[in-house]
Amino acid sequence: MPKIITLYAISGLGADHRVFQYLDLNADIIHLHWIQPQKEESLKQYAHRLAEKIDTSEPFGLIGVSFGGLIATEIAKKLNPKFTILISSTDLKNGLRQVYGWVGRLGVVELIPPTGFRIPKMLANYLFGAKNEKLLSDILDDSDFNFTKWAVISLTKWKNDEPLDNVLKINGTKDLLIPGSNDSQTLIIENGTHFMVVDRADEVSEKINSYLNQA
Repeated sequence: MPKIITLYAISGLGADHRVFQYLDLNADIIHLHWIQPQKEESLKQYAHRLAEKIDTSEPFGLIGVSFGGLIATEIAKKLNPKFTILISSTDLKNGLRQVYGWVGRLGVVELIPPTGFRIPKMLANYLFGAKNEKLLSDILDDSDFNFTKWAVISLTKWKNDEPLDNVLKINGTKDLLIPGSNDSQTLIIENGTHFMVVDRADEVSEKINSYLNQA
């Protein structure tokens, strides 16, 4: 049997490894837990520091969800993994909603105190399209809002226009946060929301395992 590859997993903004728990993948998963960002550190600089946790002596892949997909993209550009899998995310700035760039240029995010990033749970459930509201609520309760503020600022200033090679992107048609790009490397889940990594984990797993079997 072929050796099972190691996937380094990066969760979304304010989230943690719990978003991956419902996936059933033919791979060994190692969670890259968030580290504290440095003052005025860019998304790219942060990703390069996080990449130091990866063992590059063996073939490996990356899997990122939401904001974690942006981090995975910058790590992939530096370390050249065997492949990168992005869920509810994008590898290009034009895969983000334009409003993020407008907000970044206005510089208003910097003026918001960290506690201002505490999203009302009813609004969060709507934006994420979450069916598993309990898990989303638990994740939000455990969020580090200083980290959330840095992440939002860095997302609005992210400029990457260099597409990845060997990438699989899985996006949902009802994702209100990151629509993703419509290209040959993207698989679409109809009516999939931003929280589909949890709520529709079986479908996401099936698509990823099919890809892994061919990689």
